[in-house]
Amino acid sequence: MKRFLGLMIITGTFMTACDQSGNENKIAAGSEPRKDTIACPPGSSKLDIATIEQVTGMKGVSKNGEYKITVPQHDLNVVVDGFKIIPPMGLGSWAAFTPCADSAMVMGDIILTETDLAPVQQEVIKQGFAITAIHNHFVRNHPNVMYMHIDGRGKAAQLSARVKAIFDRVTASRGKDPKASKPDSVINTISTSMLDSIIGYKGEAAKGVYKYTIGRPDVALLEHGIPVSSFMGFNTWAAWQGTPEKAAVAGDFAMLENEVEPVIKTLVENGIEVVAVHNHMVHEHPHIFFLHYWGVGPAEKLAKAFKAALDKTGKENK
Repeated sequence: MKRFLGLMIITGTFMTACDQSGNENKIAAGSEPRKDTIACPPGSSKLDIATIEQVTGMKGVSKNGEYKITVPQHDLNVVVDGFKIIPPMGLGSWAAFTPCADSAMVMGDIILTETDLAPVQQEVIKQGFAITAIHNHFVRNHPNVMYMHIDGRGKAAQLSARVKAIFDRVTASRGKDPKASKPDSVINTISTSMLDSIIGYKGEAAKGVYKYTIGRPDVALLEHGIPVSSFMGFNTWAAWQGTPEKAAVAGDFAMLENEVEPVIKTLVENGIEVVAVHNHMVHEHPHIFFLHYWGVGPAEKLAKAFKAALDKTGKENK
């Protein structure tokens, strides 16, 4: 009898799974689902990308079975400390889809002006999405812009229609399609080979911005029990523009809780301004903090400062 009861306890482990509506199911009644149980292992299901493109009316990028739509905010003339912020510098709204059995999860980041905020919030709630964060990326930016993270689960076709409605509400609020304006570029004469050698990664160039996107393969991050990849927004990034003598760097650190203090300390002590510390997700495991920073000065000095802070992450999991 004791052995039977022991088996019941062992096999009563709680698991999180996605049903056809994309909701979390509690396998054991009256119990909270485990946050560290993988509900939808990578490669276990497939997105209907053709449907996503057809419903949203937008073309995106596919990577490892996931799909991301990006809407560059060409209509916003944002300037920080004399540097123009263009989409590769962190001015692009996006929504990314990842499969979960016969459903999908969407995570996204919507860029809003002060007048966009209220109507787009209302649209997000109307469409059944959760708002998981609202924050800044910059200070002293004119005009002021905010970033709103969204999260939703369900059938791919339904999610696509809801994503389209949210992006359409931004267009209606501004009176024009953000991506329809002419793309701009910035000056960049910084040695990219110098940056690469200091940082230890290779970046990508776009419209004068040189950008690094660095994943966290040391952390198996789950949201609603679904793996969150670098492609879905779980990454550290750094975007550069300017000259060797006067460069600007902007970006985001993805940190475990014990990394927050050393990263902030290292950035501040090395002359890079920390402008925001916040969450992007709500139901993630383990808990992740995101930090936005801004630095202006000699490119080599900024690169060494960024690298010093980067070395404070991933230490325990290497």
